[in-house]
Amino acid sequence: MANKTKIGIIICDRYRRCAGGKCFRALKNKEGAFSVYAHTDVELVGYTTCDGCPGGNVEYAGDEMVRNGAEVIHLATGLVVGYPPCPNIRTFKALLEARHGVKVIVGTHPIPTNYLEMHTALGTWEAESWTSILEPTMADEATRKSYD
Repeated sequence: MANKTKIGIIICDRYRRCAGGKCFRALKNKEGAFSVYAHTDVELVGYTTCDGCPGGNVEYAGDEMVRNGAEVIHLATGLVVGYPPCPNIRTFKALLEARHGVKVIVGTHPIPTNYLEMHTALGTWEAESWTSILEPTMADEATRKSYD
């Protein structure tokens, strides 16, 4: 693998005590949203929370991650699967891309089956606008189940 991509991860503050196990496992295995790095080495240069609604740490986290070389920032899957999903995902993505000129991907690890089933039952992701947000983390059934 000749190329190396430096990334940062911003997680939802509801999960601030998260040790990152699912994200780091997916990064190592290049699953979920990290599947885009299948033929690339990846270096994690930042991992932090948004600091709670409305995301006061996002602009500062982006500053530090970019200073540390981040080329891509991932907004963690927890922002999507939480109850309710983060209402600021699109704003965070737009801000980070405009302010820093980096690519922002919504998602890290695959959406676990138990979250997919609950959000499907609740109708959370029925709006067409969710399709592109969910796509990077919508793995095959066996992979999703392994993240339950």
